[in-house]
Amino acid sequence: MSTIRLEQALTITRGAFEHASEVSAAPLTVAVLDNAGHLISLQRQDGATLLRPDIAKGKAWGAVALGRSSRGLAEVAETRPAFMSAVNVMSDGDIIPAPGGVLIRDADNNILGAVGISGDLPDVDEACAIAGVKLADLVADYS
Repeated sequence: MSTIRLEQALTITRGAFEHASEVSAAPLTVAVLDNAGHLISLQRQDGATLLRPDIAKGKAWGAVALGRSSRGLAEVAETRPAFMSAVNVMSDGDIIPAPGGVLIRDADNNILGAVGISGDLPDVDEACAIAGVKLADLVADYS
């Protein structure tokens, strides 16, 4: 099974930061994880606050762990709060169910990893993640 490579992770981060600049986003933190949930790259813009790395990793880790974007996990949390709470307890609280965590897929729909972004409103975080994945010529799964 293939996974995200460092060069792709850095391209995703660059694309996310470029999009953030275009939309005047607040300072962001970008975490890119491989398909086993291991951190490949973590970059924090100047001025990003203290908890942003943990939040970004939590958005990405939840997506990889459950095979669904963090937006999708937020929807699950809304409709099945007891389930999401139990899963988050099982994962030691490592899942952040809020938009900004996007699965990274290849052209064959294989999950290569996930990118999580934190720093602005969740929809802005997610848009930056999608832009980064697209710059790397990969498929952003944010449903």
